Amino acid sequence: MAPSFVRAISLIFVLALSSIAYKLSDTGVGRASLLQECPIFFTTTKKCDPIAPKSFLPANVMNIAKNKDEDKDGGSHSPNLNVLADVLESMEVMQTEYFAPWLGTWPDAIDWTAAVMGTHVSGAVRSLSEALAHLNSKWEKFVDWKLQTNLVDKYFTQITAYYFGQDAFAIRNEAYDDILWVVLGWLEAIQLVNVHTDLHFRSDFQDEVSIPEANSFPRLADFFLNQTYHGNVWIPAFAHRARVFWELASVGWDTKLCGGGMVWNPRLLPYKNAITNELFIAASISMYLNFPGDDNPSPFYGSRDTSGTAPHTRSGPRDARYLKAAVEGYKWLVSSNMTDEQGLYTDGFHISGYQDTGNNNTKCDERNEMVLSYNQGVLLTGLRGLWDATGASSYLSDGHKLIQNVIRASGYNLASDSPIEDLLTLKPGHLPKWHGLGRAGVMEDPCDASGTCSQDGQTFKGIFFHHLTSFCAPLVEPFPTPDPEIKVDARAFTAARDSHAGACAAYGGWLKHNARAALATRKDGKFGQWWTAGLLDHWVGPWPTMEDDGIPRASNKVDYRNYGVPNDTTWRAQPGFMMPSVNPDQAQKPLFVIDDDRRIGELKKRQEIQVNEAGGNATDPNTRGRGRTVETQGGGLALMRAYWQIVHAP
Repeated sequence: MAPSFVRAISLIFVLALSSIAYKLSDTGVGRASLLQECPIFFTTTKKCDPIAPKSFLPANVMNIAKNKDEDKDGGSHSPNLNVLADVLESMEVMQTEYFAPWLGTWPDAIDWTAAVMGTHVSGAVRSLSEALAHLNSKWEKFVDWKLQTNLVDKYFTQITAYYFGQDAFAIRNEAYDDILWVVLGWLEAIQLVNVHTDLHFRSDFQDEVSIPEANSFPRLADFFLNQTYHGNVWIPAFAHRARVFWELASVGWDTKLCGGGMVWNPRLLPYKNAITNELFIAASISMYLNFPGDDNPSPFYGSRDTSGTAPHTRSGPRDARYLKAAVEGYKWLVSSNMTDEQGLYTDGFHISGYQDTGNNNTKCDERNEMVLSYNQGVLLTGLRGLWDATGASSYLSDGHKLIQNVIRASGYNLASDSPIEDLLTLKPGHLPKWHGLGRAGVMEDPCDASGTCSQDGQTFKGIFFHHLTSFCAPLVEPFPTPDPEIKVDARAFTAARDSHAGACAAYGGWLKHNARAALATRKDGKFGQWWTAGLLDHWVGPWPTMEDDGIPRASNKVDYRNYGVPNDTTWRAQPGFMMPSVNPDQAQKPLFVIDDDRRIGELKKRQEIQVNEAGGNATDPNTRGRGRTVETQGGGLALMRAYWQIVHAP
């Protein structure tokens, strides 16, 4: 089937299927109308005029990007290469201190956090490749080509080592969100290979190669001239794992309960949470846009293709089932009432009375109000991908509203481009006010200030900033290889492109503020978890605990990711009980479950540890709890990359 026909069918399908994304409130991520949107991309005669967005920013923020002093902050035409150096230093410390090449992994990471670390490295190397292309075009011999190649390949070989170090068999038996991190990670690696190939190994570069005596030794010359980037040989393997794991996760989509949505884990009572559904949306649309195809029927490893190229070219047919899954997933998510009064995604939904034989309820009606940073981030990749696939600007609008809600909830005012509170006015020993997802303009998770984050919690902020970077990439034409049957409304596209760029530029002050705070927590190059501490230069007294960190806690805000899943009737099924759509032979193993006594004891233990360590080492709050880890380093790397890509990268 011709690629253009598949794309045309896909675009028509998505517009016919979905009730896209016009929001009915200022915080704007809770409900969708039944209006259908006129897309900016189309495949037939244009029958409507798409609305050209004037701005994705509130009226009182619209002029920020225009009024900024670009020279002060680097500016788009004068990138601050010190920020790029911070990115590279963050990655170097992470890979030198935490990665074990002989094992092909970060030994202290767990399966899903390692998948995220691999994603961070692939993204950072892609940013490096893009930066090198610009620097070499500006300064002909900025860095010797051998040194450039050595640095890129140093990290790429570690990515390929992780392909074998990743415990793919174990992850297959874990929760659906764990499985989906794997999909996003290898699709990110494929994007790295594609971008590096396009920038540095295009076929038209071959004329620039000069081999002495080439006419006398044409066979020898062919070995040097007729080659592409060696990383392409790995695309079939990366693509195969991405496909296998997407298919493993896709069985978690359930329509019998709550009208749709992904379940978190089929061996526990149903919990339809934000992260699993956001991951399914992001992974599905990323498969539609970036998956090159896979002709390997094996459910495990290997690839039939050894030619050094993917089974299908990047301009080949796109599988409409991935687009369908992403659209249906987002349609369900925005209709699920998953967001709170601040427009932030809460953790998820239980179904009341699910095991009561006299209760026929199938609705998601018990919402866990816990707000965590990564639940605000992963969806951004999904929304950006849905725009790239459909040209529906409401997906961009939804993403920018969510970002602005997050920034506001960190205690930062975009209108003044500064924190809401002046730290100089704080009384000694008093923390800045908690705003829902941070304080003093710096993003925080609720476990940060008390030093009680688990390995999961230490990973969250980096996830947000990775996906913010993906969302804020400049808008480009709809497909990597333009299809003559795909048309673009030039006026509306230009307006969307400029509005998107202006809104992302307006986030630059907030990114700089967070980067400054995070950099101040480094010790021997290692980032701490609680970035706000980097601003508290004159702190007096012991560091905060869960008793006095200023974060409201209630029975309807349960942090399952940091303190475990309780062994109670909310989670544990009766013997023999199973989700009706799950085959017991293929079901996943239970998540780590603790009983209530152990749960309370764990909380008290963490508090005692962090109180004692605060008294013994009050100058560094980031030594408490788990301290500095590969996950905190990954968070710092993702933040610095976001600051570079969105504010400074040319």
